[in-house]
Amino acid sequence: MSELRELYQQVILDHNRKPRNFRKLEGANRTAEGYNPLCGDQIALYLDVRDGVIADAAFQGTGCAISRAAASMMTSSIIGQPPAEAEALMRRVHAMLTAEPNGDAAGRDLGKLAVFAGVREFPSRVKCATLAWHTLGAALHGDAAPVSTE
Repeated sequence: MSELRELYQQVILDHNRKPRNFRKLEGANRTAEGYNPLCGDQIALYLDVRDGVIADAAFQGTGCAISRAAASMMTSSIIGQPPAEAEALMRRVHAMLTAEPNGDAAGRDLGKLAVFAGVREFPSRVKCATLAWHTLGAALHGDAAPVSTE
């Protein structure tokens, strides 16, 4: 189990050091901003939704390793998905992050996103891991007000 935990930490650290899709997406037709006052994480999310799918996704911002890695992995996971599927994925990730440590929602059917399952053991870090996902919901729904995890 400790080897698996170490692998998960390595994946999170890799996405923090070299975040995927970390850029401003010119021509984005959906955007949202999010803020986690507890940790100071800030994110701007950019989506290009065309022909019923998220054709591209990118983000910019500052934050802790968990926040940056979550945004990196989220954007990679939603590209090519219809918005409804991205929202369903958002709900499954949130369920995993807020489930009891031995709960049934422990990353089932989440692929690489399951690396965040261990975050739920640190309640103050759950908001870091969910910020990008809450911001995604705001972008998909066209919410103009910045998202806050408080």
